[in-house]
Formats: sequence, C-alpha cells, structure tokens
Amino acid sequence: MHSIRRLLTTAAAVAAVLATVLSAAPPAPAVTSAVALCASTWQAVQKVAVRRPAWNDGPVATPRSPIVRYLRQGEWVRSCVVGVGRDASAYRECGGGTLWRIVPGGQVPATCLRRA
Repeated sequence: MHSIRRLLTTAAAVAAVLATVLSAAPPAPAVTSAVALCASTWQAVQKVAVRRPAWNDGPVATPRSPIVRYLRQGEWVRSCVVGVGRDASAYRECGGGTLWRIVPGGQVPATCLRRA
C-alpha cells in the first residue's frame, strides 16, 4: 500500500515537472525558421537516377542501390546536405566521384547537379 502511494506521488511530481517544461518550450516559429534555411536549389545536368541506399548499403547510396525515380535533365530539386561515400559508393555518372547530394526521395551523384 505504501509503495503504491509513493508511486502515485512520484508520478504526480513528474507530471507537474513535464507541464512546467512544456509550457516554457520555445515557440513554434523558431522551428519553422530552421526548416526555411534550406533554400539551395540544384538543376540536373542530365537524366540521372535517384537512388535510396539498400538496408545493407549504409547511409550513403552506391551505384548498385535501388532506383527510386529519375530526375529529368533541367529538373530542379532542393538539396542542402551532401553524403560522402567511400570506395563502394564511387560512381561514374557525370564525371565520377563519391559525393552524393541528398534530394527528396533519395540521393543523386553530386556532379550530376549544378547550382540553379
């Protein structure tokens, strides 16, 4: 009986602390301003496959990763992050390299995109 009462008291104290912390949380516009920082637009140099890393590829795509879709030549995409691949992720498209731009839906070789 005594342990149940102590548990209920502890739960009430935790709920009070959470209510205080959540009421003091920063306003939502601070979050939206961080999202708005990504304004880098890129244009596809040629038709190129957008690949998503397979479960055993790691975080960066490889030339053997599954194709999600294709970017048409001249298509604009937004990308603010670059994935740096290693030996297995080296590609030959658009001059080759190991840098992959993260775009909506997957990853594209960085040399296949130019800043728009």
